[in-house]
Amino acid sequence: MADSPGALRRLWNALRRPSATFSVLTLLLTGFASGIVFWGGLNTGMEATNTMAFCISCHEMQSTVYVEYKETIHYSNRSGVRAVCADCHVPKDWVHKVARKIQASGEVYGKIVGSIDTPEKFEAKRAEMASHVWKRMKETDSLECRNCHTATAMSPDKQTDKAKARHAKGFAEGKTCIDCHYGIAHNEPEGPGPQELFGAKQ
Repeated sequence: MADSPGALRRLWNALRRPSATFSVLTLLLTGFASGIVFWGGLNTGMEATNTMAFCISCHEMQSTVYVEYKETIHYSNRSGVRAVCADCHVPKDWVHKVARKIQASGEVYGKIVGSIDTPEKFEAKRAEMASHVWKRMKETDSLECRNCHTATAMSPDKQTDKAKARHAKGFAEGKTCIDCHYGIAHNEPEGPGPQELFGAKQ
């Protein structure tokens, strides 16, 4: 271990040394092609994990939140536009999407150790799991909701008087979508909602 800094220095020097075998053009083209393959593989992998089939591939999702979601307007509606899991749980822009994917990779631990592998265990952790989603959505000003829904696209005249008044009050108070619409696609857990847990958006 005493020679570890020396070994790292030798490796770095070797990486920086010009190649005596390959031309600069060959090295550049190889690096460029490798970058394309890496980028393509990464993007393909991320998109594959955004599909409904992937999300419900484990029975924990099939027998709980998927069943609930199928009863909502996001699954079946008069316009025929379906919001799938990733539409609500994965941001569209690259930076937030990568951050979410890194965060989600940590959630695989729950699957491996079986912390939610029965309906009873799932229900016991529902409020905790929901609070993580709410917190993230509060921090991004409900970015996932706003990918499809915007205040400027709303038609207040087509809303009920109650909905119109609540939206106007919420916007005036600086609320974000998830403050009120947190039981929209899945059963609402027992306990406080995002407004009580995390307060007004910053």
